[in-house]
Amino acid sequence: MNTYNPLQLVLFDANDIPGLIALSDSVGWDYDEFEITTVMLSGKIFGHKNAEGKIVSSAAIITYKRNLASIGMVIVHENYRGLGLGKLATQKCIESVSEHTAIMLVATKDGEPLYKKMGFTTVDCVHKYLADHYSGTHSLASNEWTIDDFREQDFADIVSLDAAAFGDQRSNFLKNRLKQSRRCIVVKDHQANIIGFGMSIAGPINLILGPIVAPDSQTATYILDALAKDHHGKLRMDVPSGHAEFTKFLEQNGFKKANTPPVMILHAEKMPARNNTLFAIAAQIFG
Repeated sequence: MNTYNPLQLVLFDANDIPGLIALSDSVGWDYDEFEITTVMLSGKIFGHKNAEGKIVSSAAIITYKRNLASIGMVIVHENYRGLGLGKLATQKCIESVSEHTAIMLVATKDGEPLYKKMGFTTVDCVHKYLADHYSGTHSLASNEWTIDDFREQDFADIVSLDAAAFGDQRSNFLKNRLKQSRRCIVVKDHQANIIGFGMSIAGPINLILGPIVAPDSQTATYILDALAKDHHGKLRMDVPSGHAEFTKFLEQNGFKKANTPPVMILHAEKMPARNNTLFAIAAQIFG
């Protein structure tokens, strides 16, 4: 017997942000108004409301320019679990894009079995790092390039660098993320060419560092240092696999690995081609 009917599966809008924050809080996640606004501007959020209009489930899909999308924010209120709401909301996300669109997600431990049943396969992992504070007390410097604050005329360059690093062009998301960012910096070589960039996002609990795109691990550590050195408080980074030297630097400067969730994909056999310059993702929901 289902005590909770009728439950409506709907597309959320800006009026639903307070309810989505409450749903996030109910499971110990820290989505705030600014993060949810970026998600809505970059994609769609579906989910269920009960008879009283309370939001009891959610799932979001972010679409990029070519044939890639990412799913995240899959949440079901604990009082409504076991009803298949997470699967229904996730399926709605999948149906909102073409069957030719590869869909990626970073799975929680609880969600992984569900995604396997829905046809997702594991293709990689990310390394979630947390720090109570950044302990790098020195300011790194280089004679090879300079770090500057982002300016509007830099946008096309960071979109291009991000596309090669991420595997798809995501100018709309980057535009929205820049508005949300606490700081965005670019790295320039001697010819003033932009060769890397990084953003920091002030969340309710952590300063989120990412995306960070750099030609090598040394440059990535300089970007990290520039973004983190003046912050007094908790930090978070999600690092793709294959960056052992960079993660060693993190662990030497206050970060601890919290977990290593799997990256899963649907409608494709592998991740889109990347050039190994993505040292920190924007957040798990954005892939």
